[in-house]
Amino acid sequence: MNIQIFGTKKSFDTKKAERYFKERGIRYQFIDMKEKGLSKGEFNSVCQAIGSMEQLIDPNCKEKELLLLIQYISQEDKAEKILENQNVIKIPIVRNGKQATVGYQPEVWKNWK
Repeated sequence: MNIQIFGTKKSFDTKKAERYFKERGIRYQFIDMKEKGLSKGEFNSVCQAIGSMEQLIDPNCKEKELLLLIQYISQEDKAEKILENQNVIKIPIVRNGKQATVGYQPEVWKNWK
């Protein structure tokens, strides 16, 4: 397994995801979204794995005006706007090769090989 966890150090769900893999002795790479964020390639890969860009958006994020804007702009502009403002992305994003999840989802991770 090649696990990557995209999140923030203060996020409760990110800490839970890290603990999940640590307790099982599974090595992972932590990427701090505040420092680095998702590249365009990683973003596209995650969107493809989870099915849609909309599933990446955190409806509870503090940027309500930005969420509204993203909701109503064209599909082409939406990806660009999300990449520019990654604080609207729900975390943690956990990747394993071509597989990915958004949020804390141990029921999915346990089936990864």
